[in-house]
Amino acid sequence: MLDTSEYSGSSKSQRGIIVGLDPGMTVGVAILDLSGEILSVNSCKEVSRAEITKHIISFGKTVLVATDVHQAPKMVKKMAAALNSKIYAPYRDLAVSAKTGMVDDYIHYDNRFLVHRSGDVEPVSLPRNAHERDALAAAIQGYKKYQKKLEQIERRALDLDIPQSMVDGVKIMVINEVPITKALNAIIEKIKHDSIPTTATNEKESYPKKRDSNGISSISSSKNGSEIIYGLKNKLKSQQKQIRNLQNKNSIMDNDLQKYQNEISQLEHKLERLQYEYSQNILHQKEIATKKAIIRGLQEKYNYEKGLRQELEDQLKSIKRIRAMELSREASPVKIVESFSKDAIREATGSWNIKRGDVVLLKSSEGGGSQTAALLVGLGVKAVLTTDKMSHQAKEEFEKHMVPLIELDRVDLEMADDFAVIRSQDLEREIAQWKQNQEERKKKEEKNKLLKIMDDYRAQRKRSTNNY
Repeated sequence: MLDTSEYSGSSKSQRGIIVGLDPGMTVGVAILDLSGEILSVNSCKEVSRAEITKHIISFGKTVLVATDVHQAPKMVKKMAAALNSKIYAPYRDLAVSAKTGMVDDYIHYDNRFLVHRSGDVEPVSLPRNAHERDALAAAIQGYKKYQKKLEQIERRALDLDIPQSMVDGVKIMVINEVPITKALNAIIEKIKHDSIPTTATNEKESYPKKRDSNGISSISSSKNGSEIIYGLKNKLKSQQKQIRNLQNKNSIMDNDLQKYQNEISQLEHKLERLQYEYSQNILHQKEIATKKAIIRGLQEKYNYEKGLRQELEDQLKSIKRIRAMELSREASPVKIVESFSKDAIREATGSWNIKRGDVVLLKSSEGGGSQTAALLVGLGVKAVLTTDKMSHQAKEEFEKHMVPLIELDRVDLEMADDFAVIRSQDLEREIAQWKQNQEERKKKEEKNKLLKIMDDYRAQRKRSTNNY
């Protein structure tokens, strides 16, 4: 059961309190006065709303019912309605770590304390469980929302000599959205109104008195008394006028201050929302940038694969065409040698298995001599296609072993990647032409050689005849 015996005196009905509630199967209740002191922290399982209400009103008049979640629970709304109080809910739900830190700081660092009905003061060791912690955190949060105004009221009440017992009345009005100056003026007027019946007696006692020899007091002479009263009245009027002027200035300044504080509060809430939205936007932008990078990478890979596929399709078409020509015996394969060097010939031989009867293409004929030509001759190639001028020694080596040398621009060569084909009809025609040219060259050389022998013989005969 909740303890309702504390603060049951009649004077507590004027005390303003802030109540923190944590509803549920186990209800947590925390109560602070309007100076921020912790009056009670309690919790109870399966307690009725009537018992909670009785417990709360035993401490004073509830000004604020606070919760630790943004959407106030139904029980909090019903309790606030029953206690004729405002509701405080935070901008967003309080995290457990935030509530724990807030309670610890408030108890240990702000030097708050728990007041017992005996009037003794004892250091707080709170809360005992999570329900009490959540209720106390809600009450602390509600108090901190109005803390600056409440402390300002205490300072101004002290300057205006307002009794401490009436300060809570000002605080209650301010929490209920009455401007501070207006609330203070209302309390001052109440004080003046309550003091009217005793004013005459007090004034009489305050006037200058003289005592006779018997100790009996009497009012000063009529003339002196009138002058004193007139001077005091003028002074009172001047002070009242000054007070009114100061009160008007204070009212204007309080209104401006209230306006600025409201603007600051709105800007702080707006800034908090913007910071949250900004952080969410940054995360969203990072996610978009990551996805764009992935899409860009996939697009590049797709374009590369697409180009490679197109290239392979083109090669496949060429291979099919070449294969068709080979099968129809209309074309002969040509094996390619990158350069006219021993290393390139050996590499091509290993890659393409160059053998007797093959046709090879020299992409470059430069640098090779008779020994390089001898490697191809030794392989037994059928013909050599050339793209440029070959050295005289290499050319003689091929001609010596009757290996045809055919210029590339004389034939129609079909290329496909690292190999090619030549029309068989063109190849045989060029080989026959090359052989015919070689035979004609040899006949011409033999004829020239025979004519030279005959010329030498005639010259020798002529020299012999002249000698005789």
